[in-house]
Amino acid sequence: MSEEVRDKILRIALQNAQDHGKTQDKIVLGKILGTEPTLRTQVKEIMPIIIEIVNSVNNMSSDQIKRHIQDRFPDLLLEKPKKQEEREGLPPLEGAEQGKVVTRFPPEPNGYPHIGHAKAAIIDEEYAKMYGGKLILRFDDTNPEAERLEYYAAIKVGLDWLEVKYDRIKNTSDDIELLYKKCQQMLDRNFAYVCTCKQETISANRREMKPCKCSMAELEQNHERWDRMFSKFKQGDAIVRFRGDMSSENTVMRDPVMFRIIETKHPLLGDKYRVWPSYDFAVAIEDSIDGVTHAFRTKEYELRNELYYTILDLLEMRKPKVIEFSRLGFEGMPVSKRVLRPLIEEGKVSGYDDPRLPTLEALKRRGIRQDAIRKFVLSLGFTKADTLAPFETLESFNRKSVDADSIRLHMVKNPVTIRIGSLPSSTITMPNHPTKEMGKRTIELGEEFYVESEDVQKMKTGDFIRFMGLGNVKITNQSPAEGQFVGDERGTDIPKIHWVVQKDALKIKILIPSQLFIGEQFNPASLEEINVFTEHHFNELKEGKEIQFVRFGYCRKDSMLQAIYTHK
Repeated sequence: MSEEVRDKILRIALQNAQDHGKTQDKIVLGKILGTEPTLRTQVKEIMPIIIEIVNSVNNMSSDQIKRHIQDRFPDLLLEKPKKQEEREGLPPLEGAEQGKVVTRFPPEPNGYPHIGHAKAAIIDEEYAKMYGGKLILRFDDTNPEAERLEYYAAIKVGLDWLEVKYDRIKNTSDDIELLYKKCQQMLDRNFAYVCTCKQETISANRREMKPCKCSMAELEQNHERWDRMFSKFKQGDAIVRFRGDMSSENTVMRDPVMFRIIETKHPLLGDKYRVWPSYDFAVAIEDSIDGVTHAFRTKEYELRNELYYTILDLLEMRKPKVIEFSRLGFEGMPVSKRVLRPLIEEGKVSGYDDPRLPTLEALKRRGIRQDAIRKFVLSLGFTKADTLAPFETLESFNRKSVDADSIRLHMVKNPVTIRIGSLPSSTITMPNHPTKEMGKRTIELGEEFYVESEDVQKMKTGDFIRFMGLGNVKITNQSPAEGQFVGDERGTDIPKIHWVVQKDALKIKILIPSQLFIGEQFNPASLEEINVFTEHHFNELKEGKEIQFVRFGYCRKDSMLQAIYTHK
């Protein structure tokens, strides 16, 4: 391979890494083939070079990347990104007509919804609203091995919590007979065939770009095999394959699966059917018949667009506009069911509502609000660059949302007792919020208070300390800690501390979630439990109530004696 081509690959990799932090071999391949179409016949030769260069670039720091660009490709530094127009909400849709836009949110009911589902559903709904159109909730339920009734319900509950409104709900499995008819048409026109090869043979042929011997079968034999898929063939014995192009650089087009046998009861239809369409076949047909005008899906499906449109062209069906956007996840919080399920099964997390997870149930339990999620999603813009957002970004939106409604309570961890004399009253009244009218609470005082050991360690005899909401105290003794109430005059130079009356202190547990994975490794210290003392008023709050523990952070009441830390 010439040095000129290597330089072009390096240039693309460095530019992509500069823009997005990291680069990927598939992205670099796509860009080099786009600029150098003559290389399409040399993919096998250039792919190892791309992988080598991408690995090298991804091991560079951001400063090293800048230096390499400055040394080798200084013109890239002059290419300033186009300034985007400031706009609220999402960018306009190509070809959209007011009142005629139809979008769809098509989750597979094979797990609990997570932040990635939230992004897709919110974008689908926002565009439907923007153009006075409609949103369809369509369960992509054509793989009975992975699907359960529990997950249909969980997805609906998640969307209701997000306040995503859809105009119609359906299941892909509702149209199974229609999908059979479309498959029959493909077979009749020789656009598909039934393959009885073993899976390892199919995989090897696709890798080696070799046509399958089954593709040579006569029309009559294909119809006979199709009929046998409904009765005689067992799971794995036969599949229907789209007649694509086994020499295509796009591996998706190398005679992909259209239908397969799955001998598992379907959660809605039981054992009525045993032949099920693949996602690629079903989604194209369903989008067309449902009247979808703009079909949004994450960018890992980008290579599948060619198959999507080809199927609809061959069947002479209406074609929606497919639009890709990036997946959304959080650093150290995987959304993959392949990762999450073992964590639950092995007891490393308590369930899909474990506050360390990015599932909607977990985010809700942690105290993240749905309006914060919506604002967060829309703030990311519409991009195809993968979004691995820091959780702190979502926290900042949530903080603005919860602050006005969070009752302020005192809570002490690592408590030390301090005795205070000369208190002017046996009770005090404190506001539940510093600026918003949320009522007041009356606290019965005693001589003994819990304060944090860290605060006590800083006290010296003769110091003045302001007990927040109570008044000023002069420290008269360090060990044991003692003080005298000296009035309520406010001073800016007096240290402030929080406190809890010892005789009425309520012992509760606070769960503090942190990053679940460090790199690829599970973090066993990702959920800290601390025992603390708080005001008795905690008992009067409903479960789910948002609290700001003074000088600690925002939490959500999880149960009678437990709260979950949300964020600072």
